[in-house]
Amino acid sequence: MSAIESPCILVCSIDHKSGLCFGCGRTRDEIAEWVSLSPDARRWVMDQLPSRMETIERKPRRETRRARMVREAKRGQ
Repeated sequence: MSAIESPCILVCSIDHKSGLCFGCGRTRDEIAEWVSLSPDARRWVMDQLPSRMETIERKPRRETRRARMVREAKRGQ
């Protein structure tokens, strides 16, 4: 059995505004149906991903412990 090409980069989190994955740009349905899509359908989705990724507002990085401590210290002043 041959491997199926996938745009997944293991950053699986959906942007609620656009409905697209922050990591690969696919929709939930595309992710769920990926292995059952035809090669042509997968190629079509892959061709759409660069323009989709440009529309996703990047998810902010998680707050570090140090940044949280500084924020909480400022709030306590």
